[in-house]
Amino acid sequence: MSRTATTVLGAPAERREAREKAAGHARYAAEHTPSGCAYGWPVPAAVARGRVTALGTADVLAMPGVIAVLTHENAPRLGEPDDPTLRLLQDDRVPHRGWHIALAVADTLENARAAAAALRVDYETEDHDVRLTARHPGLYTPEEVNGGFPAVRERGDFDGAYDSADVRVDAAYDLTALHNHPMEPHAATAHWHDGRLTVWDSSQGSGSVRDALAQLFGLDRKQITVVSEHVGGGFGSKGTARPPVVLAAMAARHTGRPVKVSLPRRQMPAVVGHRAPTLHRVRLGAGADGRITALAHEVVTQTSRVKEFVEQAAVPARVMYVSPNSRTVHRVTALDVPTPSWMRAPGETPGMYALECAMDELAVATGLDPVALRLRNEPDTEPDSGLPFSSRHLGECLRRGQDLFGWQRRDPRPGATREGDLLIGSGVAAGTYPVYVVPSSASAHAGPGGVHRIRVNATDIGTGARTVLAQIAAEALNVPLDSVTVEIGSSDLPRAPLAGGSSGTASWGWAVHKACSQLAGRLADLSGELPSEGVTVTADTREETGAEPAYARHAFGAVFCEVQVDTVTGEVGVRRMLGVYAAGRILNARTARSQFIGGMTMGIGMALMEGSTMDERFGDFAERDLASYHVPVCADVRSIEAQWIEEDDPHLNPMGSKGIGEIGIVGTAAAVANAVRHATGVRLRNLPLTPDKVLESLG
Repeated sequence: MSRTATTVLGAPAERREAREKAAGHARYAAEHTPSGCAYGWPVPAAVARGRVTALGTADVLAMPGVIAVLTHENAPRLGEPDDPTLRLLQDDRVPHRGWHIALAVADTLENARAAAAALRVDYETEDHDVRLTARHPGLYTPEEVNGGFPAVRERGDFDGAYDSADVRVDAAYDLTALHNHPMEPHAATAHWHDGRLTVWDSSQGSGSVRDALAQLFGLDRKQITVVSEHVGGGFGSKGTARPPVVLAAMAARHTGRPVKVSLPRRQMPAVVGHRAPTLHRVRLGAGADGRITALAHEVVTQTSRVKEFVEQAAVPARVMYVSPNSRTVHRVTALDVPTPSWMRAPGETPGMYALECAMDELAVATGLDPVALRLRNEPDTEPDSGLPFSSRHLGECLRRGQDLFGWQRRDPRPGATREGDLLIGSGVAAGTYPVYVVPSSASAHAGPGGVHRIRVNATDIGTGARTVLAQIAAEALNVPLDSVTVEIGSSDLPRAPLAGGSSGTASWGWAVHKACSQLAGRLADLSGELPSEGVTVTADTREETGAEPAYARHAFGAVFCEVQVDTVTGEVGVRRMLGVYAAGRILNARTARSQFIGGMTMGIGMALMEGSTMDERFGDFAERDLASYHVPVCADVRSIEAQWIEEDDPHLNPMGSKGIGEIGIVGTAAAVANAVRHATGVRLRNLPLTPDKVLESLG
């Protein structure tokens, strides 16, 4: 068949599930209701540390519609999981406030909620510690941080180079905890039947959830099916199995009937992961010409006593700029707090905020334009590894961005532009995110009548994965796009990795491309008619993805931002924002633009409004819902634009693509903060830049 425009990768094909979602026909985890389904409502611990000494279950069981109350005294016993945050209702300990200590199960959601609220719980409390400080006595250096990176790396003689530098910057930046708040809260529906467990879960990877449940319940993986067909966002918080799916499966086994558990949003900050607060110290030493001779990024953060998770916030400094003498260090302390986990671009997001603000401070100290300073410190190879870049077009992003944004018209003097009570300023920041590819498998089928079916256990968390995978298949098969159907979102499909680390399309797409290429070859070799049963090819990419890469593979971007600062109210508004990205071959212009803009919008929230306060007395996050934890709305995003530079990078995958889901947030908060500094002349180093902080800085 002849190629049509809609089969070409890069075309702005419409989302395949758009009409289904708009019409309300797409069914999410909490919308599957098997016959006889009961409802569970979790009971969170009301103390910061201690143990449960008594539970008033008898009175609750007498309430209308109550079927069961699961506690550590009667819940099914679980195996030892790799993730200890899933070892629920197995003992009386309370490691942090919000830890689930019981589950009320009833015939309706309302009755379950009432039962959970009525449960009397007695505790024996212990002293708790939830306060992170830069000199906390419990600080230690872990062996590695998230992503498997070493916690400490040194090159050259940082101290000597820094002390002898012509220009020095030594700045501290403090970032609050941040929370994943996807539109769809975490939910699961579980059903046991004839020894098999079927689960509908709001997850970024049904395969990983299946594996966790098999481990917990002592089952063969073939005895479990996990379906995550439609997922309303995750931002990392749904990257692993979470309490709702475990509680639903436990309750369904205990009661003998299907059980649905949907987390109320106020419970999410304590049990589904979050971005831990980080304290940064960045030191830059440079010559009078702005060339960096010494770079240090030291990070202090926290983890829980349940599980160690250390965000790799200093790692971007190992790859971003010329730095012949470098020191990057992570230190962590275990506190009586919820376990942190992945949140959009973990490591790069907080790390690049600190580094890019420090670069802006270096530009001021050297008298250089911030764009020129970054261009002057472009490395020829990846500084930490010495590997050549597979492609690095950050310079092009910066140059195109300054032209499109009108950067040359910017008055470099801080506070020089004013409109009445409003101070106007502009800022820039760079961003980077690594290219990850994970082994995947997929099958491709050609049937009579020109029908093609792709099967792969990918997950679409709102990114448009269904559509892009269909485009990859159509391109490889050289067939019309509308002849391709795609099945995703079930652990019964060919095994594939979760949607995380911006690795989804690169990993799934590679397997799809390989299966379709092999299918095309099989079809070309056929003599005569296609068999009535069609032809199916299954392929995996273990061999291709298993080799150690010979290149440093990263996406890059540059964000330009103009803000207004109200000198009367202290409010900061983003007037316009432009992101220019180099992320390999863009496979769908429509969905890519949405991903870039979505990340940038999240970065605006990080810069101006998203903040989480730890109440030291109660050991609890104070902002636990969308009324108190503010995220950007349409009025906060006035003019935002994303563009990209097409890269021809042969060292990635057959599509030549890099991940785009996370690069948009990296650097965005720094661009906003740098613009605020340019507007006011005052450097604020603690996010979010709320009106009270701004007014205080203005005096």
